[in-house]
Amino acid sequence: MISVLIADDHAMVRGGFAALLSAQPDIRVVGEAADGLEAVAMAKRTRPDVALMDVRMPNLDGLEATRRLIESVPGTKVVILTTFDVDDYVYTALHAGASGFLLKDAPPADLISAVRVVAGGEALLAPSVTRRLIKEFTNRQSIDEREALRLNALTSREIDVLRLIADGQSNADIARNLTIAEETVKSHVGRILIKLHLRDRAQAVALAYKSGLVEAGFASTEAQKSRRLRSRG
Repeated sequence: MISVLIADDHAMVRGGFAALLSAQPDIRVVGEAADGLEAVAMAKRTRPDVALMDVRMPNLDGLEATRRLIESVPGTKVVILTTFDVDDYVYTALHAGASGFLLKDAPPADLISAVRVVAGGEALLAPSVTRRLIKEFTNRQSIDEREALRLNALTSREIDVLRLIADGQSNADIARNLTIAEETVKSHVGRILIKLHLRDRAQAVALAYKSGLVEAGFASTEAQKSRRLRSRG
């Protein structure tokens, strides 16, 4: 059972999300918070698997709430809820440790899927949004040499996997692109996170771009090249 905390200052939004998620047999809503301070305090008490966090809230905004929540309840994954396709606040959320992003007007099925995906650590959310966020994130950042040195801990195959993670690909997608078993991909992903001391795939994506391993659009190009090679074989 996946436990979820919902933080949003609009009661109707919280109630709608809660009703939708509570109707799922594998999801349990353990709390609803109206601001960031309440969200952090409630997370400490309930220790949810996933916290849905609005960006703009009174008393304590969702960005600082995310940072405090992850520091105090490291096992909780945070999904940032945003109204805009490109929102400056979301870049800060990535640094704060958010595991994913989702537009508030996304279809109900996407919200349900988002909770399950993030709880399982499988992939980033809302690929259409994430791609734009990553592109903007890349344009705002210079290559961090210290982050680049961290990649020395990885094997060449793990580097390949990290590139495809940065493209927003799922384990199944990576398995197809590299022509390996999905279980093998899971093992590679696990080792990457352990070796680089990362919480989840969101942090892996950020590191891939900060280190200069990939640039906006590069991972997609590599994935397409891999697919062409497989089709020839």
